[in-house]
Amino acid sequence: MSEVEEKQINEKTEKAKRTKNRTSLKNIIGGDILATDFFRRQTKLLVLIMVLILFYIHNRYACQQQMIEIDKLKKELIDIKYDALTRSSELMEKSRQSRIEEYIATKESDLQTSTNPPYLIK
Repeated sequence: MSEVEEKQINEKTEKAKRTKNRTSLKNIIGGDILATDFFRRQTKLLVLIMVLILFYIHNRYACQQQMIEIDKLKKELIDIKYDALTRSSELMEKSRQSRIEEYIATKESDLQTSTNPPYLIK
């Protein structure tokens, strides 16, 4: 072989190597980039990164669900507090002495309000 032919063969092999190592959109979309030596050597690292990404996504989702639940429970707690306050005020209103006397008077009972003050037994 002549030197010219050897140069041409070397140029063709170098050109083939460059086109093989070149990353193009077609190689990325087709998945050929995953078959490169770099990705084969870093498989464990890539799997670890993917697991951490999945853990991060799950953690964020769980946190959002808990925040929604906390907001719902806070609203429910406020409603229950207002309901308890309303019932407490209704009880206070119904247990006043004037209301009790009025109720007894309408039921025609023999009960009366005492005119003597209470006294202490020793």
